[in-house]
Amino acid sequence: MHIKLDKWFSQLLTVFRNRKTVTLVLLALFSFLGTQVYAHGVDENTQTFLSGNSGVAFIPFLYIGAKHMITGYDHLLFLVGVIFFLYRTKEILLYVSYFTIGHSITLLLGVMADIAINAYLIDAIIALSIVYKGFDNLGGFKRFFGKQPNTKAAVLIFGLFHGFGLASKLQEFKFDREGLFTNLIGFNIGVEIGQFMALALVLLLIVTWRRQSSFRRFATLTNTLLMAAGFLLLGFQLTGYFTS
Repeated sequence: MHIKLDKWFSQLLTVFRNRKTVTLVLLALFSFLGTQVYAHGVDENTQTFLSGNSGVAFIPFLYIGAKHMITGYDHLLFLVGVIFFLYRTKEILLYVSYFTIGHSITLLLGVMADIAINAYLIDAIIALSIVYKGFDNLGGFKRFFGKQPNTKAAVLIFGLFHGFGLASKLQEFKFDREGLFTNLIGFNIGVEIGQFMALALVLLLIVTWRRQSSFRRFATLTNTLLMAAGFLLLGFQLTGYFTS
């Protein structure tokens, strides 16, 4: 599941010889994050609906949940890291289930109990989860600390933080308490549907890529870029926190 860091630098040197490819990848990454990082909230039409909704609206909340997860690149980047080296369907379902259980609990708890967490700080922790998974996939913990953390526990714990991230987005709106629990169930189911759709596509691409000789060659670079994306998101969130 992990690649050894003692091969990291030699592989990176091989990859970086193709400067054009690396440059294009980095430009695409930074351009995407730069234009999306502040747009990760809720679009104007959804804001209008959420602010004006009264009573049970199960289907609209289900749709909003699915759309939010599909466009929730920070959640998806973390899950890409989780499934990157998983080959068995049983393992993939197990790890995704741990993540699902975690964020479902805190999503419902956060909104229903009105637990307020600064959105910038919770998103900074989510960014760190991306860094963690990239570092984990590179075998960094064994290399530098001589010990591998419990991956299932880590996915569950970060799932809890991701759930609070979703809750913090919803708490920005003053909901009508009538029908709130039903609406949140709809939102949560929508999140799972969106997650399934996005992961199915990602998994298809990864499985197809694994059949190519370039998978192992570029696995190091991919997880290094995953860490870079996490650090970039972390920087944006901390900047927002200290300047807001």
